[in-house]
Amino acid sequence: MSTLLSLRNVSKFYPAGFGRVYVLRNINLDIAEGEFISIMGPSGSGKSTLLHILGLLEEPSEGEYLFQDEPVQKLSEKKRTELHRTRIGFVFQAYHLIDELTVYENIETPLLYKGLSGSERKSRVAELLDRFNMVAKKDLFPTQLSGGQQQLVGIARALAANPKVIFADEPTGNLHSDQARDIMELFRELNQKDGVTIVQVTHSEVNAGYGNRILRLKDGWLEPEKAVLNP
Repeated sequence: MSTLLSLRNVSKFYPAGFGRVYVLRNINLDIAEGEFISIMGPSGSGKSTLLHILGLLEEPSEGEYLFQDEPVQKLSEKKRTELHRTRIGFVFQAYHLIDELTVYENIETPLLYKGLSGSERKSRVAELLDRFNMVAKKDLFPTQLSGGQQQLVGIARALAANPKVIFADEPTGNLHSDQARDIMELFRELNQKDGVTIVQVTHSEVNAGYGNRILRLKDGWLEPEKAVLNP
């Protein structure tokens, strides 16, 4: 498997008085195409910051980030925006849907940025609505949906542009256990059948178990990985 994402000596800090407060310290990490990674750790350990750096929502203070062997920091703003829109999907705990847009329009939004023709957009959105059994809900607004349905729309939107990787930040944090299990089964299917690389931040050991690797952060440091023993 080829390497999709690489971090080399990445740190993140904020100035505080005359010193610095480190959120991440000297992170070295390789993620291969097709992996399903779970990032765990106590609150304040740097999990979301690491995910945001990988997803181009934040920049590291030190070190280098390579996306498919391209050094991200050296890309122009235009190239980074293009990378973000065409190769990365994001799924958030709070869904982040646009309340004024219908289910159909929310899923279509990334495709507008991609510059697809009307017929191509229509075809792709129809395919996703069908896959997620949301055809009957396409004209509803997010507030008319349950939490689980809103998260399904969020995942469909993240998938719309056929990303190389989906970053999920506590994707089941607002859902009850049955909905959470459905969402995690869906991620597993996307990873195993569609080959989408998935990187999730989670507090749940159960959710983490859906991944093939668990990364644990503590006080901004990445702990040495333990081998996953299959029974």
